Amino acid sequence: MFFSKLLLAACVASLSLCAGAATVTYKVDPEHTYPSFEADHLVGLSTWRGKFNHTSGTITLDKAGGTGNVEIVVDMASADFGHDVLNKAMQGMEMFEAGKYPRAIYRGRLADFVDGRPTQVVGELTLHGITRPLTLEIDAFKCMPHPVFKREVCGADALATFKRDEFGMTAGKDYGFSMDVALRIQVEAIQVQAAPAD
Repeated sequence: MFFSKLLLAACVASLSLCAGAATVTYKVDPEHTYPSFEADHLVGLSTWRGKFNHTSGTITLDKAGGTGNVEIVVDMASADFGHDVLNKAMQGMEMFEAGKYPRAIYRGRLADFVDGRPTQVVGELTLHGITRPLTLEIDAFKCMPHPVFKREVCGADALATFKRDEFGMTAGKDYGFSMDVALRIQVEAIQVQAAPAD
């Protein structure tokens, strides 16, 4: 009986070690990661589109275990509508208030794995000083050896829709503007190099 319990404990410990070893950490590549957005202008007259030019973050992934976590940090002052005057206006009281709320942060867990690939991120978006639940649907996900860095790189295209007035950004609401914002996060992340053994 004693030896059976000892064997069981050893097996559990071995499985735990294997599970830990399967988790890989990736650093978001800011040169290939550009969250973008779409929002209504003048009650359907046109759609304004923009992107954020400066993004950082970390992703962990255990393909075999079907788990992982995501953290994406966005520099709000890097919002780019392709129009300098509009860019400046959006940083102020009318919308982002980037001086007061310099970062937006999305944190979530990878979920609903199919063949080792996540199909959702279930998490929370902190924007304009307000945190609310937001689930991203993953349209595309792929990992492969990076041809230059010789480490694994993973990429994804994820999207969600949220209402900006729920984050305290109500510009145009009195005129009937739709508060819906389509958010798409295009991300690439490179495996973190293991520290050399002592």
